[in-house]
Amino acid sequence: QVQLVESGGGLVQPGGSLRLSCAASGNIFIMYAMGWYRQAPGKQRELVASETTGEPTRYADFVKGRFTITRDNAKNTVHLQMISLNPEDTAVYYCNADVFVLGSPRKNYWGQGTQVTVSS
Repeated sequence: QVQLVESGGGLVQPGGSLRLSCAASGNIFIMYAMGWYRQAPGKQRELVASETTGEPTRYADFVKGRFTITRDNAKNTVHLQMISLNPEDTAVYYCNADVFVLGSPRKNYWGQGTQVTVSS
């Protein structure tokens, strides 16, 4: 199986920055896509940004140039650099990956989530 471990969340003041990281491990044959979602209290989980092999990088409209996703295929890691954070960005951020495990069809995996709180 595949495990996703996030890090980098925390408390930041409005206008501040954070960098989230996610490392995938396990019996990975091909990492097809990696990305970030978030879920605020009382709201549905939503896409933040994703990188899929052979496709353009996707960003949610609310990112508005503030977030940058980078993926390291050699290390099976994905990072989310966030700047100009505002209280509306407060949420649990989840790493997500589409993975081919040798001998199995492509599967989707989630990390455990990391809390991002933007508050003064």
